[in-house]
Amino acid sequence: MFTRPTLAIINHLLSQSGWAQQRLVNFKNKTVRINVEPFSFTCLIEEQGVLSEASTDTLADASFNIPPSLIPRLAFKDKTALSQIESAGDAALIDEIFFLARNLRWDAAEDLSHVTGDIAAERIVQFTLAKHQLVRDTALNLSQALAEYWTEERPLLAKPLQLSDFAKRVSLLHDDLEQLEHRIQQLSKAK
Repeated sequence: MFTRPTLAIINHLLSQSGWAQQRLVNFKNKTVRINVEPFSFTCLIEEQGVLSEASTDTLADASFNIPPSLIPRLAFKDKTALSQIESAGDAALIDEIFFLARNLRWDAAEDLSHVTGDIAAERIVQFTLAKHQLVRDTALNLSQALAEYWTEERPLLAKPLQLSDFAKRVSLLHDDLEQLEHRIQQLSKAK
């Protein structure tokens, strides 16, 4: 169901950067299975360095199990997300797929230029990136302001230093209580 559109997107990205196709040519006729529950598809690396659909019954040279929760993180290029993908099979092919996942970029301006022209496409992309950065900065600033408010102005959250101090005081109180119990037992025996 999602195999053809997914392969079309991947092949488009590969064709935008010729270097990626050249790297995949070294793995021609190898198969890769990608599992994102509940979906799974297998693709074949062709001679030109593009991917085509392969039978799911085919024994894959490399397989990747991607938890669905990682998809948003992967879409936003979270570098730690790739390390959480389970992979098995041909180590060289796996390394190459991970290299492509880290370095393959969509040239949105190139695709948009077919509709709007080069200059307008470039400005639209720059505007979008600036707004995206603004949203990220705003979210970061808001979270920092809320954290400061909840630790300084309206202490809803405790600072690590405060927690450490509290733990020391509880430990000291525990020791004092044990000493008091010990003294009470000694006084009880002395009567």
